[in-house]
Amino acid sequence: MTTLLYQHDAFIDHVVPDGHPERPDRMRATRKALSDTAFDGLIRREHPLADAGVCELAHPRAYIDAILQAAPAKGLQGLDPDTWMSPGSVEAALRAVGGSNAAVDAVLAGDAVNAFCDHRPPGHHAEKVKAMGFCLFSTAAIAARHAIRNHGLERVAVIDFDVHHGNGTQDVVEDDPTIFYASTHEGGIFPGTGAASETGVGNIVNVPLSHHSGSVEFRAAYERTILPALDDFAPQLIIVSAGFDAHRADPLASIQLETDDFVWITERLCEAAAEHCDRKLVSLLEGGYDLAALGASAAAHVSTLMTAAKG
Repeated sequence: MTTLLYQHDAFIDHVVPDGHPERPDRMRATRKALSDTAFDGLIRREHPLADAGVCELAHPRAYIDAILQAAPAKGLQGLDPDTWMSPGSVEAALRAVGGSNAAVDAVLAGDAVNAFCDHRPPGHHAEKVKAMGFCLFSTAAIAARHAIRNHGLERVAVIDFDVHHGNGTQDVVEDDPTIFYASTHEGGIFPGTGAASETGVGNIVNVPLSHHSGSVEFRAAYERTILPALDDFAPQLIIVSAGFDAHRADPLASIQLETDDFVWITERLCEAAAEHCDRKLVSLLEGGYDLAALGASAAAHVSTLMTAAKG
């Protein structure tokens, strides 16, 4: 058994203004890192294109139609100062959804132990009726609902270690006790949500970190709070919102993680998956805006998934 890697050329065709941090070069950085011979053992697949209707697992149809209609025939269209669309954006966003759901299908079918979906735009800031924070569709929440609605699962966990709080994922699932959402993130920065007091229906765990926190604070948040809560939930599948922008080199925040911290959290989540759900885990790329740190962190994350898959 090994690890699945989903990629697609369409993610480079989602174009944003010059100087925007969520740029096509992010895909080039992860592709280069994951093309090393160390990753020859991966099973590589392309993200399939999701039907837009699948997004109704997280969004009302009127919102989905508005996003489809906002895509420009040429040039760029801003939805807000941070969130942009180009002619290739709808395909990229729908392939991100399609690949995430396909990875869930494959892992639950036993095609592989775990999977990593290397895609953009990210998804965890897209609320039920609002695109924001570079995100159009709430990809992780859609994948979790897909696992429940189409595979009969009763408990799916989404763990988010992106440096920004996944307000969109939380917005979609906060009243759904079948989905557990936990996040570490830098408090006091975009999007301004994710207080520890935000607990949904008992299914939400937020641990905001102070500015300039590092490995000690990050690991303590998981060991003391998130991992025990995850054990209590006993998930049948773990979905990871894998943002690598908590790296010390990232320009958009001040958390001081090193690449080894992403190895550590990946190991801990794989251990939880082994304990509760026969190692079944699907990881989705979210943020990460320093290209060198993104490539190194994604490579370390996927390498750790491969090691866990070997048992």
